[in-house]
Amino acid sequence: MARLSPLICFGLLLSIFLINAPLNAQKSARPEVFRIHRGVNISHWLSQSRARGADRQAYFTEADVAAVAEAGFDHIRIPIDEEQMWDEAGNKIPEAWQLLHAALGWMKKHRLKALVDLHIIRSHYFLDDDPPLFKDPAEQRKFADLWVQLSDELKKYSRKHVAYELLNESVAKNHDDWNKVYRQAYDAVRAREPKRVIFIGPNRWQNARYFPYLTIPENDPNIVLSFHFYSPHIITHYKASWTDIRDYSGPVHYPGVSIDPKDTLNLPLEIREKVRQYTRDDIGIDQLENMMKAALEKADQLHLQLYCGEFGCLSNVGADMRNRWYKDMITLFERHHISWSAWDLKSGGFGVFDPKDRSLVIPADILFGRGN
Repeated sequence: MARLSPLICFGLLLSIFLINAPLNAQKSARPEVFRIHRGVNISHWLSQSRARGADRQAYFTEADVAAVAEAGFDHIRIPIDEEQMWDEAGNKIPEAWQLLHAALGWMKKHRLKALVDLHIIRSHYFLDDDPPLFKDPAEQRKFADLWVQLSDELKKYSRKHVAYELLNESVAKNHDDWNKVYRQAYDAVRAREPKRVIFIGPNRWQNARYFPYLTIPENDPNIVLSFHFYSPHIITHYKASWTDIRDYSGPVHYPGVSIDPKDTLNLPLEIREKVRQYTRDDIGIDQLENMMKAALEKADQLHLQLYCGEFGCLSNVGADMRNRWYKDMITLFERHHISWSAWDLKSGGFGVFDPKDRSLVIPADILFGRGN
């Protein structure tokens, strides 16, 4: 066997070092932050629920956290409401905070990460027409102060384990109003936690198409861009009692044109007008991907992680159609490296788990992208 001279060996080793040095430098410089892939929301627990005491305690337990981890998820998004965490005088409600801390402990034990989402506050609800938050400077200061208190309460948790979402589904009439208001809360957190990961989404229900109007603080790699996705609405919210399309109970289709026009001919004019938009366009995976385009472009432009914090489909459409929609959504998330959190864990209609036995009702091979 021929032997290489010491000079040649040195040259080869030097070349290998120089080739790998930039890669090693990038790895060491890369911030060790909150990294997630697949998750679920625990809704109607510390948010959008009148349950208190034993009922609230029993709704979400360590057994639920263990089931989420065992299924293959890596994080849980935790919506919380001001009225559950603080009374009207602004005092913390001890029981609610104890529940939140207990949940964060369970998640750490089961190696799940947590995204704490300030979902509803007294001055802002995502179904409000004109929330006081965007008109009253006092409410804006109060919003920022809520985050001062949240940060002071949660900053003891590792940045790898817990992240914050400033507000769910802003509905400011003017996009710049949202940019100005969220910045106050962002600055309040950054003053206390310079490197905590913060999730921020666009105005108007975090709809992806409004990303062009969202301004993001510069030179902050610890921001994640968040959007929500429930399209086509007639499929994901079929027969939902809180929507303006609740009275349509005829056939729906996915993929394809959501409603065949002939199925609306004998409907009252009012209902026909409300569902007319769903009788025109063919909707499938390509159209869903196009609806995400603005979000993808924003994330690419800013070199930030993209996250779909809510997406889901009511079981009212039937398992087959629901599974087809989920499969297309997961396929797109995997294709574009979008992390996600399904809405939701186990609430009526949307839940991906059966609340009785904690088994998945959406097939695991769909949820986790295998075979897509």
